[in-house]
Amino acid sequence: MEHTYSVGSNPVYYDNQRRHVLFAGQSQTLPNHQAGPKIYDYYLLHFIVSGSGTFRTEQRTYELGAGDCFLIHPGQLVSYVSDPRQPWHYRWAAFTGIEADSLVLRAGFTPLQPVLSAGEESTIPGALEGMMQAFYANKESADLTSLGYLYLIVGEAAERLSPFSRLSGAESQVKRTVKQMIHYMAAQYAHPVSIEQMCASLGYNRAYLSRIFKQETGLSPVTYLLKLRIEKSRQLLRERPELSVEQVAASVGMTDALYFSRQFRRFCAESPTSYRAATARHGEPDPR
Repeated sequence: MEHTYSVGSNPVYYDNQRRHVLFAGQSQTLPNHQAGPKIYDYYLLHFIVSGSGTFRTEQRTYELGAGDCFLIHPGQLVSYVSDPRQPWHYRWAAFTGIEADSLVLRAGFTPLQPVLSAGEESTIPGALEGMMQAFYANKESADLTSLGYLYLIVGEAAERLSPFSRLSGAESQVKRTVKQMIHYMAAQYAHPVSIEQMCASLGYNRAYLSRIFKQETGLSPVTYLLKLRIEKSRQLLRERPELSVEQVAASVGMTDALYFSRQFRRFCAESPTSYRAATARHGEPDPR
């Protein structure tokens, strides 16, 4: 199978843009083609046109094929590899901006839900192709054109990732509220926010939110938020050896280092210091 690769970059860039598409491209990969494990400082969306492969995040491993999308979040350790017999052909686009986070949340993507099964009839690959062709034209208008395509992609993702939009009544409201809670925690975990603050922000009683959240996810909001923070702290312990345990704790929204250490041991069965030493000694990624 012949390897192909093409990419077009946005010909214009302005500082402090709200949302900005950096580049778009496509590739027919070779068997076992691998990217990562690595971290990106921008959002990177892939749509698989054909073939299959594996996408790994800090939380899960996904086996993906034609019609699937995966979104890489900034700062998340990820890797992806093509199947040895049917390597994937995919299109992609990278975007950033001071309001990119809110756009992604509206689309329904989170670090715990980075995959969308759009189907082979999706409009997303056409939008990605449109971005690339606009960049190849090398006009200043390509910046606005690419944003238009990005909004089309976000609109389709929001429709497909929001099953409650096709439900009715109380069930719809429960699912919508739980999704709002997940979005809130995914965006705010690095800050010392509390469940009480989240409930106040959403305008609901804590007992009610705790009950419906556990009903939908199997976890209490407190446990879910703790898991998010511990998962991020493991990444920082592996990748930022210059940070102290206290600084890692603060970076994931836990200002009490002793409490952080106790919770880390609870979820990981070892202390943060022991975990860091073990991963540094073996030079291996955290097993999942």
